[in-house]
Amino acid sequence: MPLVLGIDIGTSSSKGVLVDAESGHVVARADVEHATSFPHPGWVEHDAEGVWWADVAHLTRELLAHGTPDAVGVSGIGPVLLPADADGRALRPAILYGVDTRATREIAELTEEIGADEIVARGGTPLSSQAVGPKWRWLQRHEPDVWARTERFLMASSYLVHRLTGEYVLDHHSASQCDPMYDLEAADWAPDLAEVVAPGLPLPRLLWPGEIAGTVTRAAADETGLREGTPVTAGTIDAWAEATSVGVQTAGDTMVMYGTTMFLVQVTDTPVRHPALWATRGVPPGSFTTAAGMATSGAVTAWLRDLVGADYATLVAEAADVPPGARGLLLLPYFAGERTPILDPDARGLVLGLTTGHGRAELYRAALEGTAHGVRHNLDAFRDAGGPEPRLVAVGGGTRGGLWIQIVSDVTGREQDVPADTTGAALGDALLAAQALGAEADVAVWNPIVATVTPDPERTARYDAFHEHYRALYPATADAAHFLAAQQRSGEQ
Repeated sequence: MPLVLGIDIGTSSSKGVLVDAESGHVVARADVEHATSFPHPGWVEHDAEGVWWADVAHLTRELLAHGTPDAVGVSGIGPVLLPADADGRALRPAILYGVDTRATREIAELTEEIGADEIVARGGTPLSSQAVGPKWRWLQRHEPDVWARTERFLMASSYLVHRLTGEYVLDHHSASQCDPMYDLEAADWAPDLAEVVAPGLPLPRLLWPGEIAGTVTRAAADETGLREGTPVTAGTIDAWAEATSVGVQTAGDTMVMYGTTMFLVQVTDTPVRHPALWATRGVPPGSFTTAAGMATSGAVTAWLRDLVGADYATLVAEAADVPPGARGLLLLPYFAGERTPILDPDARGLVLGLTTGHGRAELYRAALEGTAHGVRHNLDAFRDAGGPEPRLVAVGGGTRGGLWIQIVSDVTGREQDVPADTTGAALGDALLAAQALGAEADVAVWNPIVATVTPDPERTARYDAFHEHYRALYPATADAAHFLAAQQRSGEQ
């Protein structure tokens, strides 16, 4: 039977799957945790060689013990900025996606220079911490020696493709998050705007995520154990590979990804432009998506877990015994600023309503409810943008255990379909690799829907009142949050 390998580079770990290309049966799985660097407030980075490539070498060696793949698919966090030399060697650690908020000055500058309307008209998305363009301007200003040596622009997926095949490519979806460097309607780079942002930089050849970018070189075969000549797809950003893994492909299909951050991807027939969302190209050739992303979600629960010294199972069990509303607590989950729909890197986390009668159970439930209110806020933005009626599909590690996903359904008042396999992006990578081989790889066979989470109308009605106050909290406290963010940047206590 033909086998395919999918590998995904995540924020805190990487995952791989070896899959039967015809049936979608997962032959073997592997994962490896890795470090994320926070060298300064607002900076979030990865070591491409020591994290991304080291993870690939580890995962391939482990998975190849179960069989030899006939094709490889890859994905990774994004959009990220990795400057590299002409041979693809990283010149500094990769600057990560919207959780890295260093380029606030450059966002304002480029918006002024190009014009906010022109940026949205061409690329579909206003500049924010998620955009790659302002980070290029930051690099030129703060690390001119690195910029002077830069000959390649790589992301996590395209770095892996380059290391595996030697090809310098980027997929259309990832390119469409390089605002303001990509023209959404033309499905191509916008040379005039790219020259403003990164003058003289040779841009990668564009492919759709499922197209074959090249084949494994002898050097890469020696390092990974893969067979020389194995086809490798162009790959894409992890959330879109994850959406592929659960069949989010028809207008209205909306993935809700439960992870370190919360991410939503909705398929649309045409570009949907909204100042608080991201309009992008999709995975199938010619497709469009609208996306939203919260800067923290699971990261907040991890912080709370570490703070109180309890494990997740205990905290979930305790929080399940707390009634909706967390006994009068509201949490803003803006612990690393916020991406959509407020696009404010200087937003900050907030817990309102605390008394000495509250404990870790109430705080943990408030954290889950806060992220659920954030999901509802983003779904409201999808609606306001004129997007189609959504069908929610839940994915990611946060779907396990049941409480979090039920709270999201209760807060939003919407059902969520749950697929059989929530492995995520690595499975989507394998699916694209199987399709590139010409296999009859049907996602309905590979990963069918096995459950539906239904909201409880009484709980939804209760949460409606909480949501009204949730929406009011940010504008009421933004000035104070911005003052505190400035203190944090300056190192003052």
